[in-house]
Amino acid sequence: MSMTAGEILLDELRRARTARGLSQDEFGKMINYSGTHVSSVETGARHPTSGYVAAIDSALKTGGIYLRLLERLSDLNGEPIWLHEWITVEQQARTLRWCEVAWVPGLLQVEAYARAIFGSDGSIDSAEVENRVLARLARQQCLASDNPPQVVAVVDESVLRRPIGGAAVMREQLFHLAQLNQENRRIRVHVVPSSVGAYAGLDGPFVIATSSDLGDVGYLDNRLRGQVVERPAEVAALREQWEATLAEALTLNQSTELMMEVAKAWT
Repeated sequence: MSMTAGEILLDELRRARTARGLSQDEFGKMINYSGTHVSSVETGARHPTSGYVAAIDSALKTGGIYLRLLERLSDLNGEPIWLHEWITVEQQARTLRWCEVAWVPGLLQVEAYARAIFGSDGSIDSAEVENRVLARLARQQCLASDNPPQVVAVVDESVLRRPIGGAAVMREQLFHLAQLNQENRRIRVHVVPSSVGAYAGLDGPFVIATSSDLGDVGYLDNRLRGQVVERPAEVAALREQWEATLAEALTLNQSTELMMEVAKAWT
């Protein structure tokens, strides 16, 4: 049976290690990753991110060949490398801690709300809008799997009051969030009230994904591209930002009550 391009890359990464007689733990120490992380990548349980592959290139002084191969694979998949990396991390996550200040987290958006967001981008046509909506809904299927991740989201109160898609869409979206808080034990959405003023989360949206081996990977999002964050110091900084943001949020019940109150006001 022929190997896929991704399998060929993983095979080459394994060969790079074994050719030097290194165990996974030894190799991990060389590239500043755990042996468990190395094992997860080599078995295909974890996607090799650009940071991981770049660390191998640096440690083995390859001139960047493995990173270039990973980027070529991304081109073949028809999507930017950072998005492919993050979707893989997201779909395999055990826990997602998500901070948003502009809109509802993507995994929790109803279809009409997602369509309104994508439709606001004047640079894409209606067909591409529908493609992106379908892709977002497909990503949400991880929440309905047999072993869904735990999702804890913190949103700014302005998210509840920004008229994305109009009143009917906002009512649907906010009632959906309230229902998730009341009925889904794996999803919690907290709100930071506007009375708080400045707080850590206003620096920008981010997500922290915890994998089954309890390793954390961060994600920073912006208009042009996203950034997958793996360096321990950077992930630790995101965890601190998360704790500071969550500390300013309302309790689950208070957040749900506020969502219901604002939803009913959208007329």
